[in-house]
Amino acid sequence: MNTTEKEITYTTSNSYATLNQLNKDTKTIWLVFHGMGYLSQYFLRYFKNLNPNENYVIAPQAPSKYYIQPKMHVGANWLTRDNTEVGMQNIMNYIDAVLETEGIPSDKNLIIFGYSQGVSIATRYVTRRQLQPTKLVLHSGGIPKELSSKNFQYLSETCKVKLIYGTKDEYLDEVRIEIERKRANELFGKRLAVLPFEGKHVVNVDYINNLV
Repeated sequence: MNTTEKEITYTTSNSYATLNQLNKDTKTIWLVFHGMGYLSQYFLRYFKNLNPNENYVIAPQAPSKYYIQPKMHVGANWLTRDNTEVGMQNIMNYIDAVLETEGIPSDKNLIIFGYSQGVSIATRYVTRRQLQPTKLVLHSGGIPKELSSKNFQYLSETCKVKLIYGTKDEYLDEVRIEIERKRANELFGKRLAVLPFEGKHVVNVDYINNLV
């Protein structure tokens, strides 16, 4: 069978969701990346207890949607290991467009938050665009293997990095947890705070509320 895989470039559209309003009283802007199986509009419910006058939350939407059995709810996925770099470049262009549309002021605190698969998107985007967040929050997800301490050297010494995970996470055994903790320490050094909690692979709302 004589098959050839070819590649094209085209223009596409995608949604994103926001919580609260960006105004003169806003102190902190959040850029939050959901995990596999989520939609951005529903992921925002984990941030609903933040002070609405001081916090503005932007949730980009993963591009690949699919049905989740057995109730056929719609979820989404950021990337797979097939053609990862092309997929990531498309996501980079999409997030660039989101931030350009939002016009984020430079005088606000910026929190970059990744949950589960969203950790890989958050860390890749931050390093490739060399953003300077006030806090970088890595919740229950793995840091991409291609990233090294050199990728994060540009970060301000005042940037605080939070590594959050559940001690009963069904996707993380003790060996994997130790590997991720050690790697995060090598990447972030004194910037890092490790915040385990007793729980499974779930979003920890209490930690979110305590980030500001």
